[in-house]
Amino acid sequence: EKGYETGEHAPGLKLGGCGAYKAAHHIIKTHAKVWHSYNNTWRREQRGMVGISLTSGWGEPVDPHSQTDRDAAERYIQFHLGWFANPIYRGDYPEVMKNYVGKKSAQQGLGTSRLPTFSVQEKTYIKGTSDFLGIGHFTTRYVLQKNFPFLQVSSYHTDHDLAELVDPNWPAPGPKWLYSVPWGFRRLLNFIKTQYGNPLIYVTENGVSETMQCPQLCDEWRIQYLKGYINEILKALNDGVNVKGYTAWSLLDKFEWNKGFSEKFGLYHIDFKNKNKPRYPKASVDYYKKIISANGFPNPREVMP
Repeated sequence: EKGYETGEHAPGLKLGGCGAYKAAHHIIKTHAKVWHSYNNTWRREQRGMVGISLTSGWGEPVDPHSQTDRDAAERYIQFHLGWFANPIYRGDYPEVMKNYVGKKSAQQGLGTSRLPTFSVQEKTYIKGTSDFLGIGHFTTRYVLQKNFPFLQVSSYHTDHDLAELVDPNWPAPGPKWLYSVPWGFRRLLNFIKTQYGNPLIYVTENGVSETMQCPQLCDEWRIQYLKGYINEILKALNDGVNVKGYTAWSLLDKFEWNKGFSEKFGLYHIDFKNKNKPRYPKASVDYYKKIISANGFPNPREVMP
C-alpha cells in the first residue's frame, strides 16, 4: 500500500486505487508457487514448513451495539489481514472486499473491478498454501462507518468506507501511529482462530519504538508494552488459539523504512554516529531475558486472567 498506493516507500509508485491491489495479487500467487515448489521438491527430505507473515492491527467498533460500526470494524480487518489471509486459507478475497471495491469501480464507470480476480484454478492452487501463519501486530484502532463520495479519486483508503480513531488515554510512547493497546492482540488472535480454522501461529513482529533516546537506556514503556502484549497472548492460548512462538521486534535499533534510524525499535541501542556502531543493552533486555528463560512470565502473579 505504501509502495504502490501512496508512494511513501520503495518503489515509490502512486497508483491510487489499483496499484496496491495488483501488487498484492502477484504476491499471493507467487507465495503459492513457492509453497508448492517446496512441497513438491523439498518437504519429504527436509520436513520443513513454509508460511507467510502478515502484519495487521485490530479494528474495534466505536459503538459495539451499532451494526454499522461492527460492519466497519469487520471491513477494517478484512481489508488488512483478510486481503492476504483469506485467499490462502479460504480460497479467495473476502466477500466484503470484492463487494466494496467492485461497487466503487462500477460507480467510477470502470468495466471491471479494480480488485483483480483469481481464476477457479488459481483459487484451488492458492488455498491451503501455508503450514503456519506469521503475525506481525503493533496496535489497534477504533473504527466507525464513514462514507466517501464516489467522485473522489479512487484509493485503497476510501474503498472501505470507514474512519479510524484512537483513545487519547492509550499510551503512545513512540511514533504517532503506534498506541499501546494490548487487548486488541487477543481479539486479533481469536479472530484468526475463528476465521481460518485455528492455524499454527508464530508471532513474527511485536514491539514499540522510541523517537527520542531514553536516558540511561531505561525503556520502561517498552517493558510495559511487552508485558501487556505477551500477557494477552497467554490469554489467547487459554482461549485455545494455536500460538507456537513469539518474537519481539526488534533485537537491534535499525534502518526503519522511510524513517531511517530515527525510530528505534531495538532492545539494544546502536550508536550510529560511531563508525564501529557499538551496541548497548536497554533495560528491556534484562526483562526479555527473564521471559525467555521462563518461557513466559517468571512470576505467575504477573499473569492476568
